Amino acid sequence: MKLGFLMGYSGAQVTIPIDSILEAENLGFESTWVAEAYGSDAVSVSSWILAQTTKIKVGTAIMQMPARTPTATAMAAMTLDQLSGGRFIVGIGASGPQVAEGWYGDPYGKPITKTKEYIDIMRKVWAREGPLEHDGVHYQLPNKREGTTGLGKPLKSILHGNPDIPVYTANITPAGVRCAAEVSDGFFPVWMNPDRYDVFEPYINEGFAKSGNTLDTFDVAPFVTCMINDDIDAARFGVKGMLALYIGGMGAKDKNFYNDYATNLGYGDEARKIQELYLDGKKVEAMAEVPDKLVDEISIIGPRDRVKGELERWKDAGKKGHVGSMLIGGANKETMQLLAEEML
Repeated sequence: MKLGFLMGYSGAQVTIPIDSILEAENLGFESTWVAEAYGSDAVSVSSWILAQTTKIKVGTAIMQMPARTPTATAMAAMTLDQLSGGRFIVGIGASGPQVAEGWYGDPYGKPITKTKEYIDIMRKVWAREGPLEHDGVHYQLPNKREGTTGLGKPLKSILHGNPDIPVYTANITPAGVRCAAEVSDGFFPVWMNPDRYDVFEPYINEGFAKSGNTLDTFDVAPFVTCMINDDIDAARFGVKGMLALYIGGMGAKDKNFYNDYATNLGYGDEARKIQELYLDGKKVEAMAEVPDKLVDEISIIGPRDRVKGELERWKDAGKKGHVGSMLIGGANKETMQLLAEEML
């Protein structure tokens, strides 16, 4: 099992927990992960962390595709890959229509098609097998569509990139998971019950049938809240806040992928109630509707002995290949040390 330290994105001020990242590096964590929403960006923060570390890999979970063209992401990735000695990992996602169109002004389009085109273009840039050309639904290189001069020409990257930079995608929908297994090196379930790989299995297998990937070459890398806390109700409270936000408020009422995911995990009635309350502005009441059972299934929280016991489920999932990496959020120094002792 590989461990990653999940730091997310900054709030009103850029905040980078470098002491925790260095602790993770010293303990043998493989990676640390940064994010972006509509404030701090992932590339700047990644470069800063890579400059402050020597061994740990830095990945983006995620860079949003509408924020950059595929070639811009490819350029940033191969630059950071070279500057860091091969320690950068690309994680991308389509975001949602509210952010893509409301913040970036980019048509949401067809997210699965866009993801496949995006990764194909990046890998062509890194491979440098010829001048870059792509004629797709979302991207055309050279671009000869309405409004262009017609003077664009196929170009090859000046920088010789590493063709093997890992690419992960953020997906939880059936089509998204199928796409990830087909065209990427791994994917991020935003949360996961390690005993319910069956939720993803048919779609992963369909993607593998096209790519030739296997669980030996494909990384299922869920975000996992893990914290030692003798007050388990207090520990659950934070996880419930996250779940209420995602299940209730991440997306429009009829287009919330996280609500659908909670339903697929067996919490359809609860998911509907959480969304109703959240969208009605009753966020505290929405949190109260998040079942303790769901929190306990997707996180590792409570007193030290309880945390050690819960890790057994994740170890078992790791042995089966159902979880390749645990990207840990919420962990303090004591928790990280326990994780290193038990999992590495």
